[in-house]
Amino acid sequence: MNIKLARLGERGKEKPAVVTTDANGDEKYFSLATLTRDVDGVFLANQGISRTRQALDAGTLPEVSAAGLRVGAPVARPGAIVCIGMNYAAHAAESGAAPPEIPVVFLKPSNTISGPFDAAPIPPSSKKYDWEVELGVVIGREASYLADPAEAMDYVAGYVIANDLSERDYQLPGAAGQWTKGKSLPASTPLGPWLVPADEIDPGQLRLRSLVNGDVRQDSSTADLIFDVATLVHHVSQYMLLEPGDVILTGTPEGVALSGRFPYIQPGDVVELDIEGLGRQRQEFYRQGAAQ
Repeated sequence: MNIKLARLGERGKEKPAVVTTDANGDEKYFSLATLTRDVDGVFLANQGISRTRQALDAGTLPEVSAAGLRVGAPVARPGAIVCIGMNYAAHAAESGAAPPEIPVVFLKPSNTISGPFDAAPIPPSSKKYDWEVELGVVIGREASYLADPAEAMDYVAGYVIANDLSERDYQLPGAAGQWTKGKSLPASTPLGPWLVPADEIDPGQLRLRSLVNGDVRQDSSTADLIFDVATLVHHVSQYMLLEPGDVILTGTPEGVALSGRFPYIQPGDVVELDIEGLGRQRQEFYRQGAAQ
């Protein structure tokens, strides 16, 4: 039985749930309220995924209806969102940079996380707001100074879809451009819809795409990552303490507006993201400060 972890309900009041899919593709939702208050680091570190499977097998989780409920980010606010830049060679090229020889690491504030279907604000003065489909890695155990990449996968709880929305005028050099400014805007990290356990996904062979108003922009595979998941978890652990519930965004492939081939996001645009096995996101954009 395949499972996916979810958080359902109003912003700030999400309830933990597990979604099961049978051989026919039929989905059922079950409450995790008897196991945990939330899908967070504490839950993941305390064998939450294993306990969820055991409870499902025992039939002790109550079935619930998800009809009409908002889908929140599938992991509660993490301690850190660790981002990897230029991790696809073609994206580095379209950004005017050489492929890196070691991972490029930066941070996003955890208050940028939003739900996968929430309306998405464009900053009031933004002229170059850009999309980035990314594979997100959710940490399940405390990781620090890991010995080698081979052991790194034991510290991964699961995977999510992420949109690393980026304001390029704020991010790039010139006029005080800084990556932190361009990557820290409200609701600029939609996550989800689900957290899929690590043992159900091969992170090295996933198709990932983005579409704007129905037109494909990015269409690539995680097989093209310069630094794979194991390498990234190991590398990041050499420089910071990774805690359960933290999220590593592994970089985006070519096909963003920064390439010059496509217009930047405008009010009314709809951006959709999908990654094989992890579901699909959809955001409709509006100008911050304008009527929604």
